[in-house]
Amino acid sequence: MRFEFYRFRFRFRAAGSLYFPPYQSGNTVRGAFGSIFRRLTCRPECRDAKTCEGRGTCPYARVFEPRAARGEGPSGLADWPRPFVFRASHLDGRTIWEGEAFHFDVHLFDVREPALPHFVAAFAELAREGLGPGRGIASLAGVDQLGFDGETIQRVFDGEVQTEPAAPSAVDLSAAPSRVGRVRVRFVTPTELKAGERLAERPEFPILFGRLRDRIGTLRALYGGGPLEIDFRGMGERAGAVRMTRCELEWRGADRRSSRTGQRHPLGGFVGAAEYEGDLGEFVPYLRLGRWVGVGRQTVWGKGEIKIAAGPMLR
Repeated sequence: MRFEFYRFRFRFRAAGSLYFPPYQSGNTVRGAFGSIFRRLTCRPECRDAKTCEGRGTCPYARVFEPRAARGEGPSGLADWPRPFVFRASHLDGRTIWEGEAFHFDVHLFDVREPALPHFVAAFAELAREGLGPGRGIASLAGVDQLGFDGETIQRVFDGEVQTEPAAPSAVDLSAAPSRVGRVRVRFVTPTELKAGERLAERPEFPILFGRLRDRIGTLRALYGGGPLEIDFRGMGERAGAVRMTRCELEWRGADRRSSRTGQRHPLGGFVGAAEYEGDLGEFVPYLRLGRWVGVGRQTVWGKGEIKIAAGPMLR
């Protein structure tokens, strides 16, 4: 019941000034990264990665537009979740000046075929071409593999030479602490949770846990150790007994404009904190993993990051 993933920090040095719009740093990185990744890896004749005859061996299709082939993956899931997320919210609204160092993190969930060399190549090219609305130039100075607490495990790229990463980090989902009666969840970046066909107004615990469990289970089944071997119905029923006791949220709105279609897409969601009480021990590993995988919509560019504090029931 281990969930494995890699955490990498991409370190840059600005050669000019760069600006990251509020609430859009992750999306700014994602959009430019996808265009360059495709240009570096796709066949020249490819017009659509979803229908390309060579998508079975194409790194771009596997990482950026993953899609089920016949007989693969969970039943009924045609478009797979991307096997990575960006963490760049600390850059929101910031200007980076010439000579200043900056970074963002990438979490990779495909432990069977890590795509790190393609990320390094794409981000090195992206830095040379320019980041942000003003296309500020930078250089990729290095890439570090990080542990849970942000410590450097090893440098996997020094600006010139790449090395193989160490073993991935792992969360044991079956290692549930006992006697956890209260949990505080902080929604660090804008979060949107679906409840049926609608967006939930509040992160009631059954909705929060259900979306998180499904995301973790799908990522593990597609890219990691295989399907979760848990009692889905039983855990869902027990999650339904957990009460929300406090909810302090605010909505943060933003949108992005697609350079390909010209359409605008919402990027907003709620941030803040919610507190829950009940028999929460078995859910704690999933909630802690939410910091790394995200929960809800549009997690790939950093939405849905959560952090938790857990303790015994207060009387």
